[in-house]
Amino acid sequence: MQAKAKIQVKTNQVSKDRINPYIFGHFVEDIRDHMDAMLAYPLSDMDFESMDVTYRGLSGRWRPYTNGKSTIYDLEPAAAHHSGHSQRVRIYSDDEAYAGMSQAIAVKQDPDGYYLALYARASVEIQFVAAEIVDRKSGEVLGSTRIDLVSHNWKHYESRLTVSRSCEHAEFRIYVPSEHERWLDHVSTGMLWFDHISLLPSDSVGHVRKEVLDMTKDLNAGMMRLAGNYISAYHWRQAIGPVYERPSVINEAWGGWTNKYFGTDEFIGFCRELNVEPLICVNDGSGTPEEAAEWVEYCNGDVDTPMGKLRAANGHAEPYGVKYWEIGNEVWGAWQVGHCSAEQFAERYMQFAQSMKAVDPGIKLLACGDDKMDWNKTLLERAAAHIDYLTLHLYHGTNRFGMNALTPKEERYKAILSYPEWTRETVRQLREMFGSSARYAHLKLAITEYNTMYYPNTIRKGLPNEHTLEAAAANAANLNEFIRNSDLIEIGSFSDLVNGWLGGCIRVGDFYADQFRGKSSGRSENSLSVYGTPTYYVMKMYANRDLGYVVETRTDCGSFKVSSTVSAPQLDDLPNLDVVACTNVRGDKVTIFIVNRSLEDTITEVQLEGFTESGTAQLLELAADDYECINSAQNPDAVVCEAHELSVMKSQVTCQLRASSVYVLEITRE
Repeated sequence: MQAKAKIQVKTNQVSKDRINPYIFGHFVEDIRDHMDAMLAYPLSDMDFESMDVTYRGLSGRWRPYTNGKSTIYDLEPAAAHHSGHSQRVRIYSDDEAYAGMSQAIAVKQDPDGYYLALYARASVEIQFVAAEIVDRKSGEVLGSTRIDLVSHNWKHYESRLTVSRSCEHAEFRIYVPSEHERWLDHVSTGMLWFDHISLLPSDSVGHVRKEVLDMTKDLNAGMMRLAGNYISAYHWRQAIGPVYERPSVINEAWGGWTNKYFGTDEFIGFCRELNVEPLICVNDGSGTPEEAAEWVEYCNGDVDTPMGKLRAANGHAEPYGVKYWEIGNEVWGAWQVGHCSAEQFAERYMQFAQSMKAVDPGIKLLACGDDKMDWNKTLLERAAAHIDYLTLHLYHGTNRFGMNALTPKEERYKAILSYPEWTRETVRQLREMFGSSARYAHLKLAITEYNTMYYPNTIRKGLPNEHTLEAAAANAANLNEFIRNSDLIEIGSFSDLVNGWLGGCIRVGDFYADQFRGKSSGRSENSLSVYGTPTYYVMKMYANRDLGYVVETRTDCGSFKVSSTVSAPQLDDLPNLDVVACTNVRGDKVTIFIVNRSLEDTITEVQLEGFTESGTAQLLELAADDYECINSAQNPDAVVCEAHELSVMKSQVTCQLRASSVYVLEITRE
């Protein structure tokens, strides 16, 4: 027997508040492998910033490429105004050898050629170097070029390396070939220095992988947030201007190096390629109000302002017009640079807000809120007049129920699928707080981070559970709650966009980040694979709809209960179907979002009161045979969205809803 349900959509009962497309936004952060995966550079340690941990005298991932017994490698100071180190290769003529460096990479076919850039100098008798990409297994040369070295002084060089086919096991080599004319062997000969070496595929856009850009465009995000823990120790001036001259800076939040190739200008360029609104979080941890105000001026000031002049000098004369600025990222957390009390943050926030609005009074400011109401109460009492949006980070996992790996799977599943109830309770408390004073009437909510969390699997021991269909269903139900509260919630940022921590909705390769130790070493043969998780398809399904206003619904269906050993919202009688319905602005289309949270298939009658008697409906379905199904580099299409056509008869549509699945039902009135 299949379960049965009924949904009544009352299309004549329409809310007055417009659904903001920013609720389907996304989030980029320099965290673990997020930037490495998102950006198109296949090489690491491009500025020789890392020390010689593996091979004496060779930076980071670089390896010796020589058959000379006397070749010597050394790290030396960088060129003037450059960062990291310079890499010296000392070649002895008597060896009559080839000598240089190599690095293991993966490359895709590129007939137009990878763009090779390097900053180099050499002793005068070294006339040229060879650069090539080879298949490490077969030795096949996939592409090669020659770079003539024309100066003893530091100089920028560039070339193109065509790549004949894709290769997971490739190697980049740059070296003086053995056929190079030999030189007299004395103290000033045979020396070659590199200060920078990079490769970019010809189809990359603003340093970003084309595949990532294309998939992100399909998300129709509305808004893109630049923020996260790293931002509270991030100084924006360190990542503007010529990339060679940007300093190499330790990522104080997550370890490793802060990625200097994706700064303010690149972020704005990324947002413009996507046609989305940028949201920037400023450094209120180690930064100052003056620094934040200068950032606003850099983005929004005319060319006759000091920072606007600097932006123009960096190639961007027109102001960016960044309207949304966030002050404080999880300041209430002890892990955050600048962690403080609510009282201290309120004072700090007002100083930042006043300085930033003095530069541009038209900006909108977001203040760091918490799901703990004591923090919000203190912040609003002191600073509400300076706040446009209060922010929340809403992560949901079985740990908040006191559950662990020994808890039966079905109980854990139910707990994860109760995500919207937790969001609802938090929003209810904030509604009550906002309604307690006329001083708070202008405030809106921004959910600037959210996702499901799985313990004890966060550090990637075993399957990446956060990428399952179960997680997608939970995230979809949570989005339903955002839509239901669209009069108050105007901004959302799914965490993360690419790889990263909990599970970026876009995955590049099968690298899995470790929560505590940066990047894991594990990878298979699929590092070039770019694919979407089940939640990627949820976000795509939701954001690409023609939405205007919420309409009233009534759902009759079965229910479930979640057991919890800790304090939780009321979880005794939760509907199996989580439903929200919307109409477009013209009123001729109804969109119904349905999450079947139960573990049973359900035949569901959708009744369209007063909308249309007959016609055709489109049903988008995200489903699989098991709620633990995932997409992976080996099987990227295990869980994808499928479209079906259904008939509308007598103002009713009958839908077959599979267990633990997500649906979007659209009906357009002729």
